[in-house]
Amino acid sequence: MSQEAAFTSQRVLLNSGTEVGPATIYVSDGKVTRIEREYRPEGAALDAGSRLLMPGVVDGHVHINQPGRTQWEGVVTASHAAAAGGVTTIIDMPLNCIPSTVTVDAYQQKRDSFQDGMWVDVGTWGGVVPGNAGDLVAMLDAGARGFKCFLCDSGVDEFPPVNEDQLRLAMAELKKRNGRLLFHAEMDTGASVDTAQDPTSYSTFLDSRPPNMEVKAIDLVIKMCREFAPHVPCHIVHLSAADALPAIRAAKAEGLPLTVETCFHYLTINAESVPACSTEYKCCPPIRSEANRSQLWDALLDGTIDMVVSDHSPCTPDLKLHPCCGGDLAADAVEGDFVKAWGGIASVGIGLPLLWSEGQRRGLTLQDVVRLICERTAVHSGIADRKGQIAVGRDADFVVWAPEQENRITVDKLHFRNKLTPYQERSCSGLVHQTVVRGTVVYDTSKAAEDNEQWASGFSKQPHGQWIE
Repeated sequence: MSQEAAFTSQRVLLNSGTEVGPATIYVSDGKVTRIEREYRPEGAALDAGSRLLMPGVVDGHVHINQPGRTQWEGVVTASHAAAAGGVTTIIDMPLNCIPSTVTVDAYQQKRDSFQDGMWVDVGTWGGVVPGNAGDLVAMLDAGARGFKCFLCDSGVDEFPPVNEDQLRLAMAELKKRNGRLLFHAEMDTGASVDTAQDPTSYSTFLDSRPPNMEVKAIDLVIKMCREFAPHVPCHIVHLSAADALPAIRAAKAEGLPLTVETCFHYLTINAESVPACSTEYKCCPPIRSEANRSQLWDALLDGTIDMVVSDHSPCTPDLKLHPCCGGDLAADAVEGDFVKAWGGIASVGIGLPLLWSEGQRRGLTLQDVVRLICERTAVHSGIADRKGQIAVGRDADFVVWAPEQENRITVDKLHFRNKLTPYQERSCSGLVHQTVVRGTVVYDTSKAAEDNEQWASGFSKQPHGQWIE
């Protein structure tokens, strides 16, 4: 065992069941070895003073797009953005990389391409597509955290949706390992775009993705979850439609192994505030009304919704039909066309202050924050034995931040590749100052002006993240 390093603060939150108070956390070989409930700054490797030290955030829904679409994002920029926001673990989605992560070979290609580029720890979900049921158990054995499928068009040809029969084949395989299955829960209900309406108006797009698309899909998810219970835990990704909440509550009351996530954007933005031509707000399922947003918050606070993630899904500005960031639009493109623009919101690493700023006005506590974006996302990703809480034997993953500090999300704070996000220039409460991954500081605002062998613009010169098997 190497020599212990001490991380101390006057304000430490170890997990969602404890109170904030002074503590010193001792770390060796990347693991927490012991915890003392006293503030001991002398000789500490990191003295956070009065800033809050809590578990690093686990973001279970990120699109890194590597290999194959690194002009959209890549592991270096995605993990930099994560680290700058106190996110110590990201779990990548099986699309929009090329190849999609739907075979063991594709899984290994992704893992190998990430080596030497991770500033935080990274794992991946696999994908369920037509015809790959026979690959699923081997992918679990290789290290996939579970699987995601689409019940509607995914937007990329290499990741087609599955129907009920194909789902049943896949879930029969997952049953052998109690493998988790994630659902993009939208299904076709016959809705379409009204071509007589202005495509640069957000309402034109919103009306083409009504809530019943989610309700229909979630009814199927619950049906399949019931059929394979308790052996195939099912998870609804990025819930947007509050109309689906009664069915979800009933399924949970029945005891089905069903979990639900929503995203920072559904909790912090409403449809009424989306400006015309502002395609950085477009995602699928869409941001809905203020009344819908309030119902999502109620469901989050009463436990119906289990966790919150970013669903960081970036692309290049030209695909957003947006002229920012040096993007060039095609000659026949309509700037700000919500109907034709790529759907996805860039937000990895900026969720902590967004959730806290909006949530504290609704009674959200710091303990709730840890539960929603650290603990439950770690459980969901199958890594709760090492992530999500500060405890002896777990990874020494910490974020040091000032919840009360004013924070304006300026472009210099956006470290993902393409800086197009609806949050730019948004004011919120809470600023991350240091991020620690397995006992190593990988981000430190006090090093922002340095460029030397150890630091570059606030980030450690060397990546210290690891692949999660």
